[in-house]
Amino acid sequence: MKRLLAIGHIWPEPTTTAAGNRMLQLLRAFLDRDYEITFASVALRTEYSHDLTTLGIEEVSIKLNHSSFEDLVKKKDPDVVVFDRFMVEEQFGWRIAEACPNALRVLNTEDLHSLREYRELCLKRESTFTARDWLQRDKTKREVASIFRSDLTLLVSSFEKSLVQEATGMDESLLWCLPFMLEEISEVHRATWPSFEERLDFISYGNGKHAPNVDSLTYLKKVIWPMIRRELPKTRLHIYGAYLPQQVKAMHRPKDGILVHGWTADLEKKVKQARMVLAPLRFGAGIKGKLALAMQCGTPSITTDIGKEGMAVGPAWAGFIANDPKDFAKRAVELYREERIWHEAQQKGIQLINTNYNRKLLAENLFKKVNLLLQNLETHRNKNIIGTLLHHQTMNASKYMGKWIEEKNKKN
Repeated sequence: MKRLLAIGHIWPEPTTTAAGNRMLQLLRAFLDRDYEITFASVALRTEYSHDLTTLGIEEVSIKLNHSSFEDLVKKKDPDVVVFDRFMVEEQFGWRIAEACPNALRVLNTEDLHSLREYRELCLKRESTFTARDWLQRDKTKREVASIFRSDLTLLVSSFEKSLVQEATGMDESLLWCLPFMLEEISEVHRATWPSFEERLDFISYGNGKHAPNVDSLTYLKKVIWPMIRRELPKTRLHIYGAYLPQQVKAMHRPKDGILVHGWTADLEKKVKQARMVLAPLRFGAGIKGKLALAMQCGTPSITTDIGKEGMAVGPAWAGFIANDPKDFAKRAVELYREERIWHEAQQKGIQLINTNYNRKLLAENLFKKVNLLLQNLETHRNKNIIGTLLHHQTMNASKYMGKWIEEKNKKN
């Protein structure tokens, strides 16, 4: 039996974030191949943290800058180690390389943090995003260095895979595009969906700790919703999400048709009850869990190019793409009123999920890659000269800083 050690930035929260769902999908793919799994994290659990032990996964709390981690790693002797986000690889990559050098080191990005943050900066500055300028950012350099140091990096977005390759000249063998791994939408599943007539109102949702979500909700409330409301005065906008900041909670104005509900344990049910999802995202990265969920629920959506990025090729979308706020509102009203167009959008969503996010096919292709790397790990690493250099230089800096902090903590 092979062994997996997954080191999480946080404990997975599938009911609050797309990243939490993504991590569970990845863990289940390893479970399906009979891996013995240990999930470790330095983070504190929250009320939304998923109980991984119910899946047969061992949970272990670990410490930063502490030799007890090496004791754990040597005891578990993993065949594969997954770092959840580049910051985790920075903290524990060198320890894994020393304690279990033959383990395959996999970086799970969720999204490119540096891309998301730089796009936010561009929005605030009203400047144009360029790959050249993105590559000069300090966080980009850290993230790219982490990708080079890893044996394989999982990227959810085909756009991000192309961006990294083209901007850095990185060999494709180090990268793997792995979007959400979802169940196929069957006819039986579709039969349970509420009809067009049974659905009412608009819905928008997202984790309140995620800056693109807060910006999207604020923009929706201030700019787009008043235009929709003028055309559809009896409709309401329902807002859901965990960790919503006060500025979002303050949007609750029933007389204006805005209802802020906060977190719900059954978001899927709420999305199925709505006629449409609104997601006017102005910056971000990765692919959007909220839009995948909309398609899984048979609920058309209106979003932007940023929202659609990496999720569909060409004009195909389960609704409309609109970057201009007036066009966004116009499309939302049209889709809300026109049943024929609404059903066409719903059908496109079914096709996108079943074609691009097939869980079985995606997992099968991933493990062909993983098994090939496990069999040829030394050859694979020898070809990655930049990764070798970065392990020698940057990780030595992290290593000795970590050891210094560890000794300092012992004295205290």
